[in-house]
Amino acid sequence: MDQQGDRTLAAAGLLCGYAMAIGFTDNYVRVIAQEAGLWQFHFIRTCMAMVLLALAVPVLRLRLRPVNLRAVMARSAIHGGAMVIYFGALAFLPVAIVAAGLFSAPIFVLLLSRFFYGHAIGPVRVAAVAIGFLGVLLVLGPQALAAGSWVAVLPVAAGALYALGNIATREWCPEESAETLLAGFFVALGLIGALGMAVLTLWPVQAPAGADGFLMRGPVWPSQTFFFWTFVQAAGSLIGVGLMIRAYQITDASRASVIEYIILPASALWSYIIWGEVLAPLAWVGMALIVVAGAMIALRAKVQEGPPPMAPAQ
Repeated sequence: MDQQGDRTLAAAGLLCGYAMAIGFTDNYVRVIAQEAGLWQFHFIRTCMAMVLLALAVPVLRLRLRPVNLRAVMARSAIHGGAMVIYFGALAFLPVAIVAAGLFSAPIFVLLLSRFFYGHAIGPVRVAAVAIGFLGVLLVLGPQALAAGSWVAVLPVAAGALYALGNIATREWCPEESAETLLAGFFVALGLIGALGMAVLTLWPVQAPAGADGFLMRGPVWPSQTFFFWTFVQAAGSLIGVGLMIRAYQITDASRASVIEYIILPASALWSYIIWGEVLAPLAWVGMALIVVAGAMIALRAKVQEGPPPMAPAQ
């Protein structure tokens, strides 16, 4: 691919911005989960995000109308399904198991890209994925494997859907604007949230108090704290996911998915700054491997792209 078709170094910068934004906002989900439910959170966050996006349309001259409505709807449904399975698995699996399953996505990206789209995958990217995934396992720790069972298939299925959605960003939606895909993503989650709220209203269940009832809690009247952090989530997600979508549009999905591992050290950094949580030494080794994997992808891309040509007139 030429430099305009595949700009991996630029994508790496976009993914770093995405990781810092999402790593910060996701650290406050534990605050939101104390009083409201997952479904209400998704619905209200979507409402807030769409208002912010609508305000940004005339200012930034954004284009929300899809070129291929079916492709956008399919991609949005796939990513929405991945998040439903991911959060649903959190009801009965440790977070480490679920995270390990979701971050199997780069493996599925490689397999799907190779066998369904015929993309060539060189040894450098194969090695980078292996190193990055080993780093993820070290970050999660041995408890991520010790408690494994057949139930762990669920977050792995989320990883497979997440991988397919990432491939769909480039293969099915190459002409779509980042804001179009972003709007589709939020609309899908909002509809899922509304459906979950309706189900729990018609057939309520007794949800445990605090974060333990996050998945089972129906609509409640939340406090200002919920609205504030949900708004922060909406704004941060708009910025972060928008950067991520653009990154997947300008480089190959198997490359971007490896660089996306940077969200783990970014989240750990924010956890330390906000909550004072410190990672074990083995986790730091794992994050170092993740950084090595991302560097391998970026440096390899730089060698393949060669020296940059003269910049065209804007």
